[in-house]
Amino acid sequence: MKASVILPGQGNPVTARLFGARGDGKTRDTAALQAAIDACASQGGGTVVIPAGQYLTGSLFLHDDISLYLDAGATLLGSQDPADYPVTSSRWEGTEQPTYAPLIGGGRLRNIAILGRGTIDGRGDFWWTACREKRLSYPRPRLIGFHDCTNLLIEGVTLINSPSWTLNPVRCQNVTVHAVTIINPPDSPNTDGINPDSCRFVRISDCYVSVGDDCITIKSGTQHEKPEYHAPCRDIAITNCTLERGHGGVVIGSEMSGDVQNVVISNCIFVGTDRGIRFKSRRGRGGVVEDVRISNLIMENVLCPLTMNLYYGCGAWGDPEVSDKKHHPIDDGTPRFRRIHLSHITARNVRLAAGFVYGLAEMPVEDLTLSDVSISITSEAEAGYPEMADDIPEMQQAGFFVRNAHRLRLERVEISNQRGPAFDIGEASQIEISTCGTPTPAAGQPVIRLQNVASAFVRACRQESEDHIFLQIEGSRTRDLVLAGNALTSAAVQSGADVPPDALQIISGEIL
Repeated sequence: MKASVILPGQGNPVTARLFGARGDGKTRDTAALQAAIDACASQGGGTVVIPAGQYLTGSLFLHDDISLYLDAGATLLGSQDPADYPVTSSRWEGTEQPTYAPLIGGGRLRNIAILGRGTIDGRGDFWWTACREKRLSYPRPRLIGFHDCTNLLIEGVTLINSPSWTLNPVRCQNVTVHAVTIINPPDSPNTDGINPDSCRFVRISDCYVSVGDDCITIKSGTQHEKPEYHAPCRDIAITNCTLERGHGGVVIGSEMSGDVQNVVISNCIFVGTDRGIRFKSRRGRGGVVEDVRISNLIMENVLCPLTMNLYYGCGAWGDPEVSDKKHHPIDDGTPRFRRIHLSHITARNVRLAAGFVYGLAEMPVEDLTLSDVSISITSEAEAGYPEMADDIPEMQQAGFFVRNAHRLRLERVEISNQRGPAFDIGEASQIEISTCGTPTPAAGQPVIRLQNVASAFVRACRQESEDHIFLQIEGSRTRDLVLAGNALTSAAVQSGADVPPDALQIISGEIL
């Protein structure tokens, strides 16, 4: 249907109803909606308004200088017919491959936006069932997916029931996601919320996300992709978001072969996510995650507030190259995490462990700092695994667990209601622990356990009770440990039989 179109700046915006869109929830409106978008673009761009109503549609493709505005009461209903989603080539889980096109998408565009107070409903139940039953020829469509675009804005809309990842910009620059609500059922598979992938200059703010997988995930492709597609995900700011349920609140990886750099995460609330802040990768992926600053977070009822897992097993369970905890040669496939700093974090009713950091034997997590952190574990915590990896210990009400770290600094970190050590650190070097402890030391357990730690400095800590062990050191490779300025009793330190006799130095005057 043809219509006279008046563009913004010349008159009224383009209205989808002018092109025959019925909005009755039954008529397939794909052609009418796309005609409105195309007509607006052909006259130089502008805003396409979708008024109140329910519009059944397949894939829609934007053009340069187009804003798609969903009025309050407007709902786009995703078709449940795969024929309504053309098969295109796009990045899915780190590699370029044929996939069903997103419900709304486009590539190599500039100045595009999806705005308003309306709703985009992917009606993903058909796709989730078909995926579980392996009835699909290609990976499921994303709800919104753009690639190689500049100046992308998503604001105000509500996104629900996505067939797979909800909002996925790939290799885009200057991306803003603001005041967006994303809700997918907790049992929906791979329905991540917001996944910037090899993007630059990304701002995610004031969003509410509750999904069946990770809430916000930063990615940059895998080693299986052609080199020309590799690009870092960098210069990312995430702030003022509320993240509920999901496998992780804010996640980096596991696809990170193109590097992740310069990330700021602040002023966020996590409710019931499995992990709060989550880093994940494995051997073969390569790539560097560096220069990450995380501050001012509140977490409630999470499994584990912080995880860093370099043995990520999903898709590689039982692979000895991935799961082996012994030292391997360093090569281009060795991932690296470094210069990561967390501060001003409160976590209450933690259900599994206070923290889990497991670096590679050949490439420890490097330059990790936690300061002003308070973690309280619920007494009703279940036993389980804080991360997805082979051959890691099951935990229940565990403290902060660290293996393979270099230059770890803990300052003003308090952990309460743990069953074992508050801080269990092994196979590590250059450790600083300052003003840390627990108001609830576990009977028969040390507050701090150091195993095969080289060069550690523990200072300004206090033993809560004369009946409890403060520090236990173990391992034949333990050396160069210094205690200074602590308030301890003479029985506060225990040393294993295999520890070298000169491994520990106690500065005179701090034993009470």
